Amino acid sequence: MSPAAGGGAPGPGGGVPFGRRLADAVAAHGPLCVGIDPHRELLAAWGLADDPAGLERFARDAMAALAGQVAVVKPQSAFFERHGSAGVAVLERVLADARESGTLVLLDVKRGDIGSTMAGYADAYLTDGSPLAADAVTLSPYLGFGSLAPALTAAAGSGRGVFVLARTSNPDGAQVQTAQVQTAQVQTAQVQTARVQLADRDGRSVAQAMVNAAAAENAGCTPMGDVGVVIGATHEHGLELSGLNGPVLAPGLGAQGGTPVELAVRFGELTGVLLPSVSRAWLEKGPDQAALRAAVRTWQDELAGAIEQAGATQ
Repeated sequence: MSPAAGGGAPGPGGGVPFGRRLADAVAAHGPLCVGIDPHRELLAAWGLADDPAGLERFARDAMAALAGQVAVVKPQSAFFERHGSAGVAVLERVLADARESGTLVLLDVKRGDIGSTMAGYADAYLTDGSPLAADAVTLSPYLGFGSLAPALTAAAGSGRGVFVLARTSNPDGAQVQTAQVQTAQVQTAQVQTARVQLADRDGRSVAQAMVNAAAAENAGCTPMGDVGVVIGATHEHGLELSGLNGPVLAPGLGAQGGTPVELAVRFGELTGVLLPSVSRAWLEKGPDQAALRAAVRTWQDELAGAIEQAGATQ
C-alpha cells in the first residue's frame, strides 16, 4: 500500500503502519476480534432501554470490559446510527474510550462509493482529527476495487488500515462474489465493443479478484500490509490466500456457528493475520464485567489451542 503524497500527518500509532500495529497487538493479546453490536434484543437482555442512554451504557461498558484485553474491537456502526445523531455521538465516545485504552478499533461501516463521495467517507473514518476516525474500517469494493482509491490513500497517509469485503457469510453474497463470468459484450457511443471483466482474467471468482487486488497493495510490506479482506467464518471460502500478506477478518465465531477448530483449518495457508470475530456470543454474557472478561479469555484460549493444533498437523 503506497503512502499518500507528502506522507500525511502522523497516524494513531505515531506514524507506525497499521499492519505493524496489528501484528504487535495480536502478538500481545492473541488474534481474537470482539464486536460491539448493540442490538435492541441485547440492550433488553442487559436491562437497558432501546434509546441513546441505554446504548451508551451498553457500548461503553462493553468497551471497558475489552480495554487492554484484546487485539481489536469492532463496533458495528449501524446499531449506533439507528439512534440518529445521539447514537453517532455515542459511537464517537466509544472510539475515544478505545483510543485512550490503546486498543485497536476496526469500525464496521462497509462503505463503498466513487470519487468525491468515497473521499468524504475517507475523511470521516480514516483521517486524523475526525471524531469518527478508527484504526481501520470495513469497505465494500463492489463498485470496483479502484473506487476505493481515496480510502486506500487516506489510510496509507495516516497509518490506518482497511478490510475489503471478499467472501461474506450471507447466502446472497455468493450471487456476486462467486461469479466467474469471463467477459460480456457491451455497446457504447464511443466504443463499438468492450470487454467487461466480472471475474479476473484467469476466470477466478470476483472474491478472488478482491483478494488479489488487496495482495497487490500489500506486496513488499513487512510484517504485512494494511489492506485486509473479510471472509466469513461459517463456510468453505475456496480462496487462494497464500499471497495476501495481510489480515483476514473472519466474522461468524460463536452465534453464527463458526468454531475455532474450523477456522484454524480453513485459514491455515494465510500469510498474514487471521482475526476471528465474535460478537453476540460474547455480549450475551453481560452486563457483568467479570463475566464478559471471562468469556473473552475462554475464546482466546480456545483459539490459541485450535491454532496450535492445526499448526502441529500441517
